Amino acid sequence: MTVTFDPAIPVFRIFSVEKAREFYLDFLGFQVDWEHRFEPETPLYMQVSRGAVVLHLSEHHGDACPGSTAYVRMRGVRAYHAEISAKAYRYLRPGVESPDWTEAEMTVTDPFGNRIRFGEKKN
Repeated sequence: MTVTFDPAIPVFRIFSVEKAREFYLDFLGFQVDWEHRFEPETPLYMQVSRGAVVLHLSEHHGDACPGSTAYVRMRGVRAYHAEISAKAYRYLRPGVESPDWTEAEMTVTDPFGNRIRFGEKKN
């Protein structure tokens, strides 16, 4: 059997489903793929995605630490920046940088301290 790997799926800890939806769905434009609760009043575990990027968001204690970072390689960082900037999200106004190692990079921080760095490779 040949060893192969699928893309990693970061798990981010969340503390408010409403704030997570506002940030990931309304601001970043992700969609909910599925949600799971063991019972109606138990913590939520959900998967969100946009294109090939898949994230797991968890209210479960111990699943992840707030303040984690995921790096997402993509094309069109400046266009994505323009798209989300037009939404005028009240809690974050990210910028775009051009560090030596990449064409463009934008970092967003969710309401729970988790960061996603969107980076575009130099040609």
